Amino acid sequence: MMCAGCLTCWCPCITFGKVAEIVDRGATSCGTSGALYVLLASLTGCHWIYSCTYRSKMRAQYALPDAPCCDCCVHYCCEPCALVQEYKELKARGYDPEIGWHLNQERRNGGAGGVNPPGMQEMGR
Repeated sequence: MMCAGCLTCWCPCITFGKVAEIVDRGATSCGTSGALYVLLASLTGCHWIYSCTYRSKMRAQYALPDAPCCDCCVHYCCEPCALVQEYKELKARGYDPEIGWHLNQERRNGGAGGVNPPGMQEMGR
């Protein structure tokens, strides 16, 4: 398996799609988000505007600070770094972006009598 940083350097749309699926709680698939990211990048070059909205959404869900600068500046100046940071934030909170939202939910609700694994927190509550 390729590390998140290497994958993001070559295919940021994949990392973005994985992050977006978890942040959207499965309402949007990794493939759909990644394809839209590529489409925006190809047609406008402003894909960073789309990805920064997910950073803002994630910050709101977890009450993360808007520092050292605003979300759009972070994505505009260093898109790959921002995507890897978001990916790692989800990992630190107990999600595995590699398996998607639905399998993460199965893991949460399945094993150990429905007890959440350590660090697994309900998003947005």
